[in-house]
Amino acid sequence: MNKPKILLVEDERDLAFVISANFRKEGFEFLISSSAESGLKAARKHKPALVISDISLPGMDGLEMVRILRQESQVPILFLTARKDEVNRILGFKLGADDYLSKPFSMQELICRVKAILHRTSPVSSAARQASLRVGSIEVDLRRHEVRVNGKHRPVTPRELQILTLLIEADGKVVSREELLKSLWGYDESLEISTRTVDQHIARLRRSLLSEKRRIITVKSAGYKLLTEA
Repeated sequence: MNKPKILLVEDERDLAFVISANFRKEGFEFLISSSAESGLKAARKHKPALVISDISLPGMDGLEMVRILRQESQVPILFLTARKDEVNRILGFKLGADDYLSKPFSMQELICRVKAILHRTSPVSSAARQASLRVGSIEVDLRRHEVRVNGKHRPVTPRELQILTLLIEADGKVVSREELLKSLWGYDESLEISTRTVDQHIARLRRSLLSEKRRIITVKSAGYKLLTEA
């Protein structure tokens, strides 16, 4: 069985070494780039299972790198950064990041978050679930991890695909932001994670669904639901 390949884009050499050593102990194959430019090249060449990227990098920053990468790939991305302000966190999610961890951090938490992302974005067993889900002209192909609208492929991140899948499976019932955070990010209330994280992913998902974006309804003070009727 191939080891999951992780790409770390981090210019702090000592930190990169420590992270790499810990992930290799966990059985991961690990790649390190010290700049956004080299990170893009590594992502294109090696096709990692997940990218961990700092925001503050020499030259091009991590946000710009992810913006470019998202035009080419739907690889899961976790931001690792000393920037704690909400503006940068929200911008990261708008650009398509799947998770965000501020420095200083627990190495065990980083490893757990990466494992959780990989678990949730790994191919789903056809024996465990249907091969695809359909609502209106929306089709979610669970084997290929693809979304189509009117038969045409639409770009979505792994996290957006998971959100859409949960909304479809809820069959018209309201799913709260807290439920989405717990189910997909593994967060609990004690971590005080902003529910705006979910809102940013919903906004991106709506844009990807084109005319079918009308199906995702915001229920004030409750969460979101998906219209299953025409």
